[in-house]
Amino acid sequence: MAVNPPSQKPSGASGNSGEQPAKDVELLRVGIAREGKQVSAQWALHPQLKQDLQPDELKELTDLMGKVTTIVGTRFSEILAETEPDKPGTA
Repeated sequence: MAVNPPSQKPSGASGNSGEQPAKDVELLRVGIAREGKQVSAQWALHPQLKQDLQPDELKELTDLMGKVTTIVGTRFSEILAETEPDKPGTA
């Protein structure tokens, strides 16, 4: 997930003030990986944001993101099962 902060110029600032354009910063990422029928969901947090959070905030975020990855991973597995159903074997 990329966050673009709004571009704010001080009053009276010209468009050619030498300011660097805002850069995308990835604060939080949820990734889904598939290997055959195996699906895994993981999340990651920007290291600086992790340091800036209080321990109770980090625990709350960890709990919430655990739920998010479970929901997203489960849904991805369901869609995968619908689009690629198991084929009957030839025994």
